[in-house]
Order: sequence, then C-alpha cells, then structure tokens
Amino acid sequence: MARDDDRPDDGGRPSDQPAVGPGRVLVAKVGLDGHDRGVKVVARMLRDAGYEVIYLGLRQTPESVASAALQEDVDVVGLSMHSGGHLTLAPAVVAALRRRGLDTAVVVGGIVPARDVPVLRELGVAEVLAPGASEVEVVGAVARAILGR
Repeated sequence: MARDDDRPDDGGRPSDQPAVGPGRVLVAKVGLDGHDRGVKVVARMLRDAGYEVIYLGLRQTPESVASAALQEDVDVVGLSMHSGGHLTLAPAVVAALRRRGLDTAVVVGGIVPARDVPVLRELGVAEVLAPGASEVEVVGAVARAILGR
C-alpha cells in the first residue's frame, strides 16, 4: 500500500542504511556426525526469533564452513557437535574463519563435557550450549556472541 509521499515504509531510515535486525547465523554439522535433528530445531528457533539462518547441512569441513561464512556475510557460525570431535573441529573452524580475515563468532552446541567448555573458550569459541538448551538459552547465546565480537 503506497503512502501519500510514495516512499516505501522503511521505518523512517534513510534508504542507504541497511535495516537492523537480529543478524545472520550459519549453522552446520562438521565432521562425520550424522545426527541433525537438534541443529534443525535450533535453526527453526533462531528463525522464529527473527534471525536469518543459513543451514549448510551434514558433513561439512572447517574450510567449507568458513567459505560459506565469508560468502554469506554471517554474524555467527553455529556448530552442532555430537561426535566427540569438538576439541578438534570447533577450533579448526575458528582458525579457518581467522585465515579468511573474519572475526565471526562461533557458538557450539551439543554434547560437550563441562571440563571442555573452558578449553573451547580459550580456543576462540564464544558460547557453548548443552543438549536440551531452551529457545531462550539458544537465542541468548547467539545474541551475546554477536555483541561480544
């Protein structure tokens, strides 16, 4: 519906400024882990919270995740980890992002022993979520990761 002045309804912001929204999140399964039900639930939670979500799917490599993060200009990379490879694969994703000059935050969710959480943080992971994390916890972790960059 056009207004009298024929300007698009843009909330009053100048046309050369992008709309500010929650952000863009890329979610993926890295390695050989084939359990993808949880990551699909998380993707839907984030979408319902207003995030733009790019789901890469199963069996991604750290390099493919970093390449997609660069191409898609995402704010956060979310990794679902259930195979025990979190201490190898998550830092490899962080390193691949940094090699591309990206400071993109990385959030890991899944089966991560409590003793490994500080290690992941030291290796550059912004947030770690446990299995069964609520929508409030997931959205909060992503929001904190974006703000903490």
